[in-house]
Amino acid sequence: MTQIDPRALRNVLGCYATGVAIITTRSPSGEHVGVTVNSFSSVSLDPPLILFSLARTANVLATFQQATHFAVNMLGHEQQALSNMFAKPSTARFEAGSYTEGASGCALFGKSVAQLECKRASEVEGGDHVIFLGQVTDFHLRSATQPLLFYRGAYGTYARDQWSKVPPHDGTLSDFGVPGWG
Repeated sequence: MTQIDPRALRNVLGCYATGVAIITTRSPSGEHVGVTVNSFSSVSLDPPLILFSLARTANVLATFQQATHFAVNMLGHEQQALSNMFAKPSTARFEAGSYTEGASGCALFGKSVAQLECKRASEVEGGDHVIFLGQVTDFHLRSATQPLLFYRGAYGTYARDQWSKVPPHDGTLSDFGVPGWG
């Protein structure tokens, strides 16, 4: 097997543009905890499952491993400072008025593009990361703002192609499809 240079691999993986999300939960003592990730993905619609991963070295890992619920806050382009704050969870501050609590008590940030409330379904070993699988229990489409994106180590925004068909605002993709996409 060929030896893979981790820095070179990271540069290649950075060519895949991702959204940016803050995953929130509650510690056993009830304290709000959050972390910025770009390792979020949908898994299944039936049942409704999503995943995200955390580095084994993350100081919030144990809290997420003990949690029964978490929330995914998909960030808008105006939330870069919030993303930066939660990228280093030790600097993260939950300021009154900047969030509400979902049904399970997890923080939901205002001005996010969308939010998912999830029950933790399982965790899977993933090399130097732990992969968390969550079952969606509720969701909120909050804003028509542009998403915050991450590409090649930098934040960016999205520009819709003039030929694109916009999905309906009811949250379904009933009139939107790309042949062959699964």
